[in-house]
Amino acid sequence: MPSNANTNNSDDVIGETINDGGLEGFNLFDPEVQQCPHAYYAEMQKESGVFEADVFGTPIYLVTRYEDVAACAMNPETFSSRFDAGSMEGNSEYGRRSQELYDTEGGYERIGTMLTVDPPEHTRYRRLVSQAFTPKAIAQLEPTIRELTGELIDQLISSTSQGTPVDFVEAFAVPLPVAVIAKALNVPDDRLADFKRWSDASVAGIGTNISIEERLAADREIIQFQKYFAAQLESRRDKPEDDLLTALLNATIDKDANEGTDSTPLEIAEMLSMIQQLLVAGNQTTTHLLGEMLLLLEEHPEEWKHLTSDPKYGSYVADEALRLAAPTQGMFRVATEETQIGSTTLPAGARVVLVYAAANRDPEVWNNPDEFQPAREAQAKHLSFGKGPHYCVGAGLARLEARIVAEELGKRLSAISVTNRSELRYLPGFVLRGPERVEVVVSGKGGMNDG
Repeated sequence: MPSNANTNNSDDVIGETINDGGLEGFNLFDPEVQQCPHAYYAEMQKESGVFEADVFGTPIYLVTRYEDVAACAMNPETFSSRFDAGSMEGNSEYGRRSQELYDTEGGYERIGTMLTVDPPEHTRYRRLVSQAFTPKAIAQLEPTIRELTGELIDQLISSTSQGTPVDFVEAFAVPLPVAVIAKALNVPDDRLADFKRWSDASVAGIGTNISIEERLAADREIIQFQKYFAAQLESRRDKPEDDLLTALLNATIDKDANEGTDSTPLEIAEMLSMIQQLLVAGNQTTTHLLGEMLLLLEEHPEEWKHLTSDPKYGSYVADEALRLAAPTQGMFRVATEETQIGSTTLPAGARVVLVYAAANRDPEVWNNPDEFQPAREAQAKHLSFGKGPHYCVGAGLARLEARIVAEELGKRLSAISVTNRSELRYLPGFVLRGPERVEVVVSGKGGMNDG
């Protein structure tokens, strides 16, 4: 079968389903569809490029062709980011109980600042956050990232020296990005476990069909996150530090449509919203990317051999993994007016998903798009970080982390063996995608198998 970052052989099953019944049985929330949706996306591209799915009785339009996805992303006037993803479920009971929880527990108002607002409001918020991710600021993190990566690889070598597999996700792909984004937000090491838990809670309901009780449990974690960072922000009033929290506290934003007429400080709820989005963007997606990248390298011995002989090949490996295994499969939009995409007419108010994962495998853009080919032509053209005004503000940091990990794996390891391919499962959800567990045994170079 073609290599496509799905490693549990479910492509064969999905291919048969499509051949027998087309897309009639496609369901965004079907756990088996979520295991490997790429064959479905390819079929959607062939038919019209836009597929109308039914989600809880509401039509959702999946845009799958590269040029269409890119054009929509560049047109926020027609394809707005003010999309209430939770409203897909029509779950008024959850909304009522969630608001009661926030009122009772003293949670802060949930405000859209970057992900769910449009320019010019989005532009003003983004400008504040971008200062934490300037090329200079990202470059300053490289020594820390490389040191942490080396330590975690050494631990993998030691832990698997007797042939006992270790979960790469838990042992490496989770702690590295959590530690890096925590450092960027100046979070002490003793709160890293909380940091990870709050991040998980923040995305628990995105693209998943979890129960009301599970959503409320996630809300309780988010309220804890809010209280922790609200206290940290207040402490900066008395003791400013050279960090993003202090910068946000001292920042002003032009909230009037005419910039420059109404510069006011950010409210605590606005700052918490921005911090929460950085928390999620800084570790969830990178965790998924690192797990997928390791799977791809182990699945392709020739590429692994190339990397071990030339670690600088890691930049190509990282970008091709981003293209082929987009950790963010897509993003929501809502049509502000009746519009046309190809042969499909979308009514005003239509709910849309820009499917980056499908666009990244468009055969009109890449030859053999399902194959893992680092250094392929137009490799960096992928849409895994989005495009246009909402292009991921942390893209530079994510690329740096993935590149360093690939380089250090190539420098320090002679062999990687994934031991649970036949049982490999992906986390449930159609927005964020990554493997649950990747059990590995590794060998260090130069006989360093005992750590």
